[in-house]
Amino acid sequence: MSGPLQGRVALVTGASRGVGAAIARSLAEAGADLVLTSTQQGGVREAAEAAERLGRRVLRLHGDVSRREDVDAWTAEVKSVFGRVDVLINNAGIVVRRPVAEMSDDDFDRVLAVNLSGPFYLVRRLLPGMVERGWGRIVNVSSISGTLGSPRTCGYNASKWGLNGLTKSLAEELKGTGVTVTAVLPGSIDTDMLKGSGFDPAMTADEVARLVRFLCVEAPPAMTGSLVEMFG
Repeated sequence: MSGPLQGRVALVTGASRGVGAAIARSLAEAGADLVLTSTQQGGVREAAEAAERLGRRVLRLHGDVSRREDVDAWTAEVKSVFGRVDVLINNAGIVVRRPVAEMSDDDFDRVLAVNLSGPFYLVRRLLPGMVERGWGRIVNVSSISGTLGSPRTCGYNASKWGLNGLTKSLAEELKGTGVTVTAVLPGSIDTDMLKGSGFDPAMTADEVARLVRFLCVEAPPAMTGSLVEMFG
């Protein structure tokens, strides 16, 4: 089965469940071969097998996006197997819910490392190939929390504000290269991360995946730099 991303390679971080797994399915249905990452060995098995049933090639990787040595190892393996990445979905993320007075320095640093440094590490390593080929799509899975403040999640909010800034800066830098950079800013999604937040789910992971697919396939170049809210 072919599709608009036939012949493209998409890397999705945090693809073991929830939004990441839904994005992996959607991009596989659009024709992309996949590189799927998870912090757990075998964590992406279900998403990978679903894509393989569609005839897609899938590279399964485990490791921590905040560890530069893991990202280096992923980059080398992807280059060996596929030779390139055309679509990068920075989806991996964590949240620590504690009042500021109870949040340790390590808690705060950990959230920023996964949610903000990790996307930068991958972009820096994969972007040169996209620019050289004249085509690429980078979609950062941010949050509506990157536009507002909320109690007990100062690290998470700060990381998503930062990710939005990274998106905007990269988009300006890459204009005219054929590489677009966008972000999706969902509200409360019906996933495990929402548990303990006090918010009711307002959307499904599949709905977020549909928007990510649009940004990879249909969005015009003029949308680069867009922070697309899903908060209706």
